[in-house]
Amino acid sequence: MNKTFNHIILFLVAALLLSSCQSQNAVAKNRSDKKVTSIFLIGDSTMADYTGNYEPGKDYMKVRYPVTGWGQVFQPFFVKDSLKGLTSLKDSVKIIDRAHGGRSTRTFFQEGRWRYVYENLKPGDYVMMQFGHNDGSEKHTERYVNIEGYKEFLRLFVTQTIQKGGKPIIITPVARNFPWKDGKLENVHGEYWQAPIDIAKEMNVPHIDLNKISMDFFTKKGQDYASSHYFMNLPEGVYEAYPKGNKDNTHFQPEGAKVVAQMVFTEFKNIIKTK
Repeated sequence: MNKTFNHIILFLVAALLLSSCQSQNAVAKNRSDKKVTSIFLIGDSTMADYTGNYEPGKDYMKVRYPVTGWGQVFQPFFVKDSLKGLTSLKDSVKIIDRAHGGRSTRTFFQEGRWRYVYENLKPGDYVMMQFGHNDGSEKHTERYVNIEGYKEFLRLFVTQTIQKGGKPIIITPVARNFPWKDGKLENVHGEYWQAPIDIAKEMNVPHIDLNKISMDFFTKKGQDYASSHYFMNLPEGVYEAYPKGNKDNTHFQPEGAKVVAQMVFTEFKNIIKTK
């Protein structure tokens, strides 16, 4: 009787272990079967992620915080609930932010930063490109590229994205916090605002007019609020990285980065819903 009972116990334990292994294998298979859409971000400092390996060996919280690129806070918008109805996306979305400070379309390509994106791009992935801040900076000859060159590099990024089965989205440069006139924020990017729109229409690819959207948004908030809450205008003695304070109307504090990321996410959803 005891022998029979022991055999039954052993059999049940073995069955339980087998069932557990099968369950774990099923979970692992489900994870491996999950399809991921990658969204590559290419651009300049306003889009960059300053955490992680942006400046190897340096502590972001000590040497750069609170400067925040909008790409740095883009991933949290892609939670499962926010993806409902977006059938062109896969099971999950991964943001791969390759933007870097001081880069124009030309230097982004010349330094091999575009090559990384091209080599890792899979069919169905997106490439969102936002340049212009550095392309139009004539005083910085190492990064400057004229309008025709700017357009040509955008054409290159779009063409090669499509060649790999990817989906390009061109973004106009986000607004700077100047010039203000009669309570309204005006365009500082000159022709570098219109050029990306021209290329998007020429190549029949979607675009996001972030320059206009952000100018309108900051105008509604007002110069004082935008300056103190969104841009890197900091008081003395508050942040370790800026003990003497800071005056910067190009780069964002976390709150500014988040509102810009929200603008881009809203427009991105509108684009893929119409596809």
